[in-house]
Amino acid sequence: MKTPILFALAFATSISMTAYLTPVVAQAPQQQAQDQDEEKEASPSDKTAFLNAHIAALKAVLALTPEQEKLWPPVEAAIRDTVKESAARADKLRSMPEPKTALELLNIIADQEIARANSLKKFVGAMDPLVASLTPEQKRRIPAFIGLGESSSEHGPSSAELWIFEEEAN
Repeated sequence: MKTPILFALAFATSISMTAYLTPVVAQAPQQQAQDQDEEKEASPSDKTAFLNAHIAALKAVLALTPEQEKLWPPVEAAIRDTVKESAARADKLRSMPEPKTALELLNIIADQEIARANSLKKFVGAMDPLVASLTPEQKRRIPAFIGLGESSSEHGPSSAELWIFEEEAN
C-alpha cells in the first residue's frame, strides 16, 4: 500500500402454527418477532444518518487542512454516489428471480462484480487528488477507517469490507 490510489481503496427472513391455533396466546410472541424484524432492517433515514456519520467521521479522521478541504466535495459526492449505486444493485438482486442454472448464477455474479468495480474506480478517481495532497500520517489513517485493514484478505486486497458497499453485504 505505497501508492495513493491503494490508500484510496483503503475506503448489506416464522410464524408458528400455534399462532393460528391460539391467537390470543400467540399474538404477543408474534408481535415481538415482527418488532425484532423491523428493528433489524434499517429505515432509509437510518441509512442516511449512518452514511452521514461515516462521511463526517472520515473527514474528521483525516483532519484536512484548508487547502485539502477544497478537494473534499468531489470525494463526498463520489462516496454518496457509490453508496447509492451499491443500494440499487442490492435492490435489483433482491427483486430478481432465482437463477435456474449455475451459468445464470455466474453471469449475475460477473455483472455485479463489474458494476461494483466500476463504482470503485469512480470513487478512487475522485479520491486521487485529495490523497495526493495528504501527509503520510493522514494517508495511514485511511485503510483501517474505511474497512480495508492490513490483513483484509489472505488472497490480496478486497473491497468486501468497505463500508461504501455495505448495502450489498446485507
